[in-house]
Amino acid sequence: MAQTAQEALKQARFYTDGIEYTLFKLPPKAITAAAGIVAEIGEPFCALVIDRDEVSLVIPAAAADDFIKRLPGHAAAPKNYRLITLDVVLDLSLTGFLAAIGEALAAAGVPILVYAAYSRDHLLVPATQFDLALKTLEALQSGL
Repeated sequence: MAQTAQEALKQARFYTDGIEYTLFKLPPKAITAAAGIVAEIGEPFCALVIDRDEVSLVIPAAAADDFIKRLPGHAAAPKNYRLITLDVVLDLSLTGFLAAIGEALAAAGVPILVYAAYSRDHLLVPATQFDLALKTLEALQSGL
């Protein structure tokens, strides 16, 4: 039987690493520089997303100064983010899981950046709203 969104929410643990992250926007030609930085950091959590218009790079804020000179044409997000990993293995056919989470966080006024790995999803929330985001997710879960 396929996993339901409600089952996944009940099983989820909300993991955080206590680290602040910086989000960068780069031109498409900066892919090699961004990939090199991810390889050098070499530990979770980092994210690299490439599309036809831009390269997006998420790295620990503490490492940003070490790498900023290698990010040609970058723009940095004006605030730092904190990570919340939705620590539950998700079935690839699951529907509605992020919808419920997004709806609850939207109602609390918390913007999210969503990153999906193969088995679990990750949220980046503004560092200033991290506590509210975590409390909102815990309340969502306890209301099931």
